[in-house]
Amino acid sequence: MPKRVDHEQRRRQIGEALLRIASTRGLQSATMREVAAEAGVSLRLVQYYFHTKEELLVAALAYLAEQLTERVRAGIRALGPATPRSIVYGTLTAALPTDEESVRLTRAYTGFYTLVFSEPELDKRHGTTYPDRLESLLAGQITEAQEAGDVAPDVDPALTAAALLALTNGLGSSVLGGQRDGAAALRILNNQLDRLFTPTTGSR
Repeated sequence: MPKRVDHEQRRRQIGEALLRIASTRGLQSATMREVAAEAGVSLRLVQYYFHTKEELLVAALAYLAEQLTERVRAGIRALGPATPRSIVYGTLTAALPTDEESVRLTRAYTGFYTLVFSEPELDKRHGTTYPDRLESLLAGQITEAQEAGDVAPDVDPALTAAALLALTNGLGSSVLGGQRDGAAALRILNNQLDRLFTPTTGSR
């Protein structure tokens, strides 16, 4: 009896091969043939599952988002009972390159953003979905903390969420570039969160 092919597993195998290329060599020069070699499959098989490089990029980004989401969840679980601050902290620190896994994830995302400098239409079509979801999540937690009296009422949750995400992205780049190490980046992020999550007078 012929072996049944798990098509989703094959697609993921190919998509994750592209992510490995993104995290080590970048995406600008990555070809379908290179992806096939990295995945250990034929070029024809890659083209069977992904008709264009853009299709492959979109699928790989979805797999990358899954991996980052799971890392966020694991980080929050490790902090104990969930609070707005622990959720914000766990979400942001998951994206900081402080260990081997997070370095790989950050480099893969960096590879994508480097690519869209030369292909801006790609970013317009596919590039903002995951960051927008993160900003929305962070803004919601900041709002919840405001209602509990743990964040000042004059703080704008949406603007603050965007600023925190931008800070985290910048810190990640500075770690990858050798300006500081992961521990220093965490201290900077914690300093900002300490300023944000300060119980107001009369809070419970």
